[in-house]
Amino acid sequence: MVSRWQNTTTPLEREVQPDTAQLDNIKTQLDLVLLALEALIGIGSEAVLQAAADLNLQDSVSDRVALWRLRQSNPMRRGTGGRKKLDIDEARALVLISCHLAQQHQEIIRKAVMLLEELAEQNRQPHQAALLGDYLDQFTNTYQERMDDNLSTDALSHLALKLLVDLLFYSSPQGSRRLWVALLDRANGNDG
Repeated sequence: MVSRWQNTTTPLEREVQPDTAQLDNIKTQLDLVLLALEALIGIGSEAVLQAAADLNLQDSVSDRVALWRLRQSNPMRRGTGGRKKLDIDEARALVLISCHLAQQHQEIIRKAVMLLEELAEQNRQPHQAALLGDYLDQFTNTYQERMDDNLSTDALSHLALKLLVDLLFYSSPQGSRRLWVALLDRANGNDG
């Protein structure tokens, strides 16, 4: 993974070692990116594990249990059964996997973002398009099911739509770098 990571980041970004609080924020953001991918594309753990295999990242994400533990490390998740620690290599592996999945499904991500732009231009609500309505419903339902957080429906819709637009950037050739920089910015309290 080290050589793959070095190909997607600058020397300064490779040297950045987030502290514990920053890693907690990164865990949360990575889980939300994967949640957005799940909601839009319908991917499950098998797709994530296949992406890990495609990228030769089985050391970090070896099976469903390892993936579940990484996802459960998000401090916003319900339950206490998961591992509470995520190391920097695991975070980087999840960045590479998330962007790989986004690249594989770039066409649907692009279509969803274009629909969102069209509806905004027409002053129409996103849920009026089937693709976006299904995405928002799935994202909201899954978020409420998994997270120990009581965001309003409007706040969840806003979060889902922001993540959708972010996915378009993460599906680009420099997506891994963009996601990593965004994670570091958010971990430092910036909106990224």
